[in-house]
Order: sequence, then C-alpha cells, then structure tokens
Amino acid sequence: MKYVPLGNSGLTVPAVVVGCMRLGSLNGQELTRFIHTSLENGAYFFDHADIYGGGSCEEHFGAMLRNNPSIRREDIVLQSKCGIRQGCYDSSKEHILRSVDGILKRLQTDYLDVLLIHRPDALTEPEEVAAAFDELERKGKVRYFGVSNHKPMQIELLKRFVQQPLIIDQMQFSLPASNMVANGMEVNMDTPGSVDHDGSVLDYSRLNNMTIQAWSPFQSPNWGGCFLGDDHYRELNQKLDVLAAQYGVSSTTIAAAWILRHPAQMQLITGTAKESRMKEIIEAENVRLTREEWYQLFLAAGHRLP
Repeated sequence: MKYVPLGNSGLTVPAVVVGCMRLGSLNGQELTRFIHTSLENGAYFFDHADIYGGGSCEEHFGAMLRNNPSIRREDIVLQSKCGIRQGCYDSSKEHILRSVDGILKRLQTDYLDVLLIHRPDALTEPEEVAAAFDELERKGKVRYFGVSNHKPMQIELLKRFVQQPLIIDQMQFSLPASNMVANGMEVNMDTPGSVDHDGSVLDYSRLNNMTIQAWSPFQSPNWGGCFLGDDHYRELNQKLDVLAAQYGVSSTTIAAAWILRHPAQMQLITGTAKESRMKEIIEAENVRLTREEWYQLFLAAGHRLP
C-alpha cells in the first residue's frame, strides 16, 4: 500500500481513496462485501458528498457501518463535501452547518475527518465560511477542512479569513484531462495546452502543502465518458495495453499508476462500485512507471512537448 501525506495535517493516508458516488447502487450485502474488499486491500479513506444520490449514498454507507461493528469508526477516514444545492451553490454559514448535521446523521457518526467545500460559490462570503468552520471544529464535528474545484486565488481569499489549514483541493485529473500538467509544459506557447484553466493549481498545491485529490481519473474532458477502450483515444489505449502486458496488470491499473507517479503525491478517487475494478486501481500502488513510460502515455493522450 502506498501512503501519502494529507496536506499539512500531519496525517499519512492511502494514495487510493474510495469514492462513494456510486455505492448507492449496491444492496446491503454487496456494499458490505465491497467495503471489506477495500479495507482488506488497505483502502480505508472514503469520499462522500451530500449530493451523491441525494444523500442516499451516505445513508447506505451509514447503515453498513451500523450493521458491521467489526469496522471501527476510528480505523477509517470519512470525508464529505457540501455547498451544491439544486440550481445554485451555497457556502453560507447556515447552509454549511445544516449540511454537516445532515451528513453526520446519514453516516451515523459523530464527526467527519475532512469536510470540503464542493464548488466555488460566486456569492461566497469568506467570513461566513470561517465562522462555520470555527463552530464545526469547536464542537468536534469536523477535524480537517479543504475545498474542491477551487483555483489558488479562491483558496487565498478563504485563507485570509479561515483559521484552519485548507489541506485538500479536489480537481478532475486523468490522462486526457490533465491541463494542470499541460499548461506548465507548454508555457510561453500559443497552443491549446498552454491555456491555464485552473490558475497553476498544481504548483500552488505543492508550494502550500495541499493534497490534490484526482476525481474522475478515467474520464475524458468535459464529461466525455471513460477513455479506456474508447476509439477516440485509440493511440492511448494501445499504449496502455502494451504497458499493461509488460507489467502484468490491467490498463486500468496503468492509467491509475500514471496519476500516482506524479511527484505531487496526489490521492486518486476511485468512483467504482465493482470489487474487481477496485482491486485493479489499488494495484497501481505497486507499479512505478519510468519517466519515459509516463511521458509516452502523456503524449499518447493527445498532449505535446514544445
């Protein structure tokens, strides 16, 4: 199992995070088996959000914990997110506090290890976020805090008021959806990859000891679907297959290993509800691609070197 530092929290956690977005599709027995499989393979960090399944994913997970006393709360890390409402984003103090109470009730726990603000709210009043975080920390409801899909300047604005360290930023990151890397590679170029869509957040996170959590690690840009086996990414899939055969693993494992190879020490959020696929992703922790192989995949995904 590969472990990485969780921002500047002092915690060391698994590099693979169990994304719980699709776990609501499993019945109780299936979910219990899936969670046990994850834990047996060292994946004890679970990522939720209050909007996943309209809250049903958290309810399902909480019921599983209640019915399986052998899974001790102190042996797992629970993370959830709030801030998305139907038709708008809401990072007001009232909404954050109400959301966390709902999350804790659904997960049947007294505290979250980590709470993230899910999306940047155009109407954010950072003083309210700070007041909410202070109350949640004081009451022992949340231990650590972070954000999701935020640019550096949005994080800096929050940090001006928030007392707690912001230790995580969740960002979409995959082989095709890797502008965080490409814009730094194509600096000073008039090429599509040179466009900085996210404010150099990858460099910012490394400078400020924030962990990037890569969501949708097998998705193409703009919700274009899974790139694995997609004819639009024929060259990439051919290269993935060659390396998979070379390492004796699946192409899924190689695609995950590409993310974990980056020196930023990212966490990868899985998002699968299948035990076999979960094992393939965790297996990536045992594969260290060479520098040449990493770049070969980067180029096969449609990127370029100036």
